[in-house]
Amino acid sequence: MKKILGLVLLGLVFTSCQKQKIVFVDNGVIINEIKEKLDLESRYNTKDSLFQKKVDSFRQVFQLNFQKIATLPKSKQSAEESVLRQKAQGLQQAWQMEQQAFQKEYQVEIDTLIVKVKNFVKDYGKSNSYDYILGTVENAPSVMFSKDENDISKKIIEGLNAAYKK
Repeated sequence: MKKILGLVLLGLVFTSCQKQKIVFVDNGVIINEIKEKLDLESRYNTKDSLFQKKVDSFRQVFQLNFQKIATLPKSKQSAEESVLRQKAQGLQQAWQMEQQAFQKEYQVEIDTLIVKVKNFVKDYGKSNSYDYILGTVENAPSVMFSKDENDISKKIIEGLNAAYKK
């Protein structure tokens, strides 16, 4: 009985001394450096740039129209300005709605990408037999210290970029 109890205790000591595989990732670095996010930003920056050009061209047209109204007789200026202001207000509202839809679409894609990254990290952890993968960000670090070899952010970025290329 004593031998069995001793063997059980010895087994517990050995299993409790096993080193757990704990690593971490820098969430900010990953999300800002993966190719898919960079392509997403580029696509939306292009859309935003085209949108701003469209808005600017309409503003120039309205500015020219207001200048033309200033040359009209005073009796007609007020009525023409009123009509032009109503049109401008309607366009302003349409632009705001378009921009909100644009921002919502972007946020949905970013949220989807974040879920994709989380799932990738989870699968990566399982396939590499990690016990824990901690996440940290620069402005609110949850990992205050770790050896550099415990940071697998670059490996995750490489894996995500490889999966994105497919």
